[in-house]
Amino acid sequence: MLEDNLDAARPAEFVEALAKGLSILESFDSEHPEMTLSDVARRVGLSPAAARRSLITLQALGYVGQTNKRFHLRPKVMSLGSAFYFSARVDEILQPELRHLVGTFGDASSVATLEGHDVLYIAHYSEQRARRPTAVVGARYPAHATSLGRVLLAGLPDAEFDRYLREVEPVPLTKKTVVDKAALKDIIVEVRENNYSTTTDQLDYGITALAVPIRGAAGRPIAALNTSGYTGLVTAEELLEKRLQPLRASAARLASTLSRYPVLESIIGTR
Repeated sequence: MLEDNLDAARPAEFVEALAKGLSILESFDSEHPEMTLSDVARRVGLSPAAARRSLITLQALGYVGQTNKRFHLRPKVMSLGSAFYFSARVDEILQPELRHLVGTFGDASSVATLEGHDVLYIAHYSEQRARRPTAVVGARYPAHATSLGRVLLAGLPDAEFDRYLREVEPVPLTKKTVVDKAALKDIIVEVRENNYSTTTDQLDYGITALAVPIRGAAGRPIAALNTSGYTGLVTAEELLEKRLQPLRASAARLASTLSRYPVLESIIGTR
């Protein structure tokens, strides 16, 4: 996991110990809420001795706790995410547009950026109550299986997208998930032409979504905005007919707002 998250071309000032610690924090998730030292070392790709040193440091700083021989995250970790939330002014800038879209159409709306092979949700608002993948702030899902991810992949330069296709191993999350790389490339080419993406039952059964890019001052997508509903209650065609133009208007307003705060564009924008 450590090597997957770190670029091979590292600057001379790269601090390996810091990278290891951050990778350990990222290794905890819903399927691994607590782990032994051996579990952590295996998940992160470190020796037990190196993992132990990092865990002890994180424990001393209050980010990691230990019960018997199993480690777990502590609430202080949330301060790292809240620092981004407030510095990016998510509640002030992004949430009003999401609430506007959900107030108009119902269902749910999100903003995400591209992080490696995944989309990372940085804002979300929903009136939905039923069980579905949780699009909370900080959630990550494979880019190939989401409308947000496909829009962001379409915004990559050709060389970066080709690198993505070489490196990624698409996972079939449903029987409808597109995992063939040639087919995925064709889809992304079409998304580039249309300047939007629709998905149905790609990430999970019951999710139909439409996404558009939020473009930065240079014209490249720095994030993506979507609206989604339940498959069966809404179709991709209906989303395009009723929601595409309002969604693009929201994305344009967000882009205009971000253009007035270059630091926010840098904070939010896809690297």
